[in-house]
Amino acid sequence: MIELEQARLRLEELGLEQAAHALDAKLEAASRSQSTYLSFLNELLDAEIQERQRRNVEVRMKLSHLPYRRTLNEFDFLFQPGLDERLIRELASLTFVGRQENVLFLGPPGVGKTHLAVAIAMEAIGQGLPVYFVSLAQLVGDLRKAYEENRLDKRMRVYLRPRILIVDEVGYLPLDSLAANLFFQLVCARYEKGSLILTSNKSFGEWGELMGDPVLATAVLDRLLHHSHVVNIRGNSYRLKEKL
Repeated sequence: MIELEQARLRLEELGLEQAAHALDAKLEAASRSQSTYLSFLNELLDAEIQERQRRNVEVRMKLSHLPYRRTLNEFDFLFQPGLDERLIRELASLTFVGRQENVLFLGPPGVGKTHLAVAIAMEAIGQGLPVYFVSLAQLVGDLRKAYEENRLDKRMRVYLRPRILIVDEVGYLPLDSLAANLFFQLVCARYEKGSLILTSNKSFGEWGELMGDPVLATAVLDRLLHHSHVVNIRGNSYRLKEKL
């Protein structure tokens, strides 16, 4: 027992807390199965690695500011028969991230645009990629405040750092000239350097009105669409389905 306690304390001193916690159970299992010393050691280290990976995912999840957790398996593709499930699953493989491509989900409210964006984000977080989620209103509000306080460059780096930046609810509120310009600056800064996932209830033809400047809207769309996957969802609302 003294040797067992010493081993547990040494594991804790080395920062191997999960291994220390699992030591008794792993010893008992090894004794029953007559495992080799090497097999026992590998199982103990596996328990530590799995716990560290779980904690890392939790940290990345908190830093991502996702509004909720949704997986692709929770998405009802049968309710949206016009949606190309194969394309969505290809996007969930994250090959677009390596190519610094963008994904734009278009459609009316309630059809699952944000769910799909979050599901892809969760796949990325599980693979160790940094993700950040923000609504367009929050984004331009934050950048406007930074601009007024003369710290725009520093704040902009928050939105340039993640491999995937999700900008949700593009189109629900019109942008004034400063907000539109700040959004343009962000899109330019991430162009061919990091992936954007946008959700919008507006067709591209309506972006000129949204941004209050057709020329600026064209410049934004030119960069967003150059390397992109556009997913139009024209089905029914999940929210109305659940209410009915």
